[in-house]
Amino acid sequence: MDRDNASDLLVFLAVARERSFTRAAAKLGMSQSAVSHIIRALEERVGIRLLNRTTRSVMPTQAGERLVRKIGPKFEEMDGELAALSELREKPAGAIRVTATEYAVHTILMPALARILPNHPDIKVEIFIDYGLTNIVAAQYDAGIRPGELVAKDMIAMRVGPDLRMAVVGSPSYFADRKKPRTPQELTGHNCINLRLPTHGGSLYAWEFEKNGRELNVRVEGQLVFNGAGALLDGALQGFGLVYLTEGHVEPYLSSGRLVRVLSDWCPPFSGYHLYYPSRRQPSPAFSLLVDALRYRR
Repeated sequence: MDRDNASDLLVFLAVARERSFTRAAAKLGMSQSAVSHIIRALEERVGIRLLNRTTRSVMPTQAGERLVRKIGPKFEEMDGELAALSELREKPAGAIRVTATEYAVHTILMPALARILPNHPDIKVEIFIDYGLTNIVAAQYDAGIRPGELVAKDMIAMRVGPDLRMAVVGSPSYFADRKKPRTPQELTGHNCINLRLPTHGGSLYAWEFEKNGRELNVRVEGQLVFNGAGALLDGALQGFGLVYLTEGHVEPYLSSGRLVRVLSDWCPPFSGYHLYYPSRRQPSPAFSLLVDALRYRR
């Protein structure tokens, strides 16, 4: 359909339904003379009168009534489709790709998803467990979750959890015939279970300590190396050696006595988990909903 014809037909429908050039003009935001001119031009093009005009009223002719019945529903259908598209734009839907550590997935991300996914079946979330400092732009993730101190300065970051604290732990059976380390340097004499990070060439993670402003990074040695926190914890529980994990990982086992903590005075709190993403520009309704669900509220 020619664009001018479509515009003129919309003007005709307004006049036919309002039964008034004045009211139709006000509804369309046009002058009455412009509306009258469009109707006259339309009638000339189709070669038949569409409206009967009197000093008191405007009524569609038989041809005009037929045109209203035929084209009116079609324009209403188009308006409905446009409204549906607008609703779809506002409705939380679509896929979200997030990278996070295993611990962040279980303690931060899953509880948030449990609050929103049951009520929003059109949202799909793909989660990638990763311990490296992933470039979320290059890897095409929507967001990542990492401790705040690890988030790049050019990212938008939002706290999603309380401060964290690391813990060095081992099983009672491990300490049965070994002295507990009193300083981080004494870890070099212990069998420690290492975590291999995918970043920095796949190097082993150095255990970080601080006390009275003094910082120490210790490269520990041991018989086992894993690339996931769950395996580290299992290794410690089996008595294979010491591990370096967040308090949240080990707290239940400390309370039950299955693990013993050492060097707690060398493990101060540090910035908790943050959600980070590259831009605030036009976030999808689904992503905005996830951001709000993850927002840390003290």
